[in-house]
Amino acid sequence: MSEKVFNKAALAKFNGQDGQPAYVAVAGVVYDVTGVEAWAGGKHHGNLAGQELTSVIDGQSPHGRKVLKNLPIVGQYED
Repeated sequence: MSEKVFNKAALAKFNGQDGQPAYVAVAGVVYDVTGVEAWAGGKHHGNLAGQELTSVIDGQSPHGRKVLKNLPIVGQYED
């Protein structure tokens, strides 16, 4: 089975609202944050699911990319 590829418009649909799963992209990888309590409702510290967040994770997040290793990968992101 091939990996799903998301672009900006496709990723935006997975915003954690109205029953949709919550996905975020970091460094070309799309992660499912739906089951993460901190991402309830598709929001986490002012960031929204359904977006590419590499600059936020690398530049502002106190935990950096290390928390991503436990998240399910649902595809890849290509802008």
